[in-house]
Amino acid sequence: MSDEQTRVQEFFTARAADWDTRFPDDGPAYAAAVAELGLRAGDRVLDAGCGTGRALPPLRAAVGPSGVVIGADLTPAMLREAVRAGRDRDGALLLTDVAALPLRTRTLDAVFGAGLISHLPSPAENLRELARVVRPGGVLALFHPIGRAALAARHGRPLTPDDLRAEPNLRPLLAGSGWLLTSYVDEDARFLALAVRED
Repeated sequence: MSDEQTRVQEFFTARAADWDTRFPDDGPAYAAAVAELGLRAGDRVLDAGCGTGRALPPLRAAVGPSGVVIGADLTPAMLREAVRAGRDRDGALLLTDVAALPLRTRTLDAVFGAGLISHLPSPAENLRELARVVRPGGVLALFHPIGRAALAARHGRPLTPDDLRAEPNLRPLLAGSGWLLTSYVDEDARFLALAVRED
C-alpha cells in the first residue's frame, strides 16, 4: 500500500465510528444528487469511495431491484459502519482502491463519487480508471453536500485557485481522463459536477 493510501485509511479510520452522526442532515442532498444521474431501472452503478454508504439507498431506489449497486472503499472501518447502518442491503460492498477496480471494462452505467476527488492520490489516472469501467455515454457525478467555499470555511482555510474542484481545473482534468463535463454547480448548499464518458 502506498503512503497516500495509508494516509487516507488512517484519516477515515479515525472518523468512521461517528461519521454519520457528524453529518446527520446530508441525506436529502445525497438523494437529490443521485436523482441528477438520470439512472433507470436495471442500471449498474458504482459508489466510488462510498464511505459509510450514505448514497447506497438512493442509488438502489434509482436502479430498482433489477439494477446493480456497488459501494467501493479503501477503509475497512468505513465499510463496517455501512454494514452497521444496514446499507449493505442496498449494494454490494467492496474493500478496494478506486485506482484499481476489480471490475470489467465498460460494464457500468454510472459512477457516483461523494467527496472523492480531493482524496485521489493521482486524480487524472484515477479518473481514467473510473472511465474504464463505465460504458461510453455513462455518467460520473462528483458530489459534496456543501460547496467549495463553505467547505473551506468549515476547515478554516481559504478557497484557493488550485482547488481541483474549481471549474477551470476540473474541466480539463476530466477531459484528459475520458470525461466531458456537462454540468457544474458550486453553491453553499452543494457541489455537483456531472460528466459523460466519451467514446
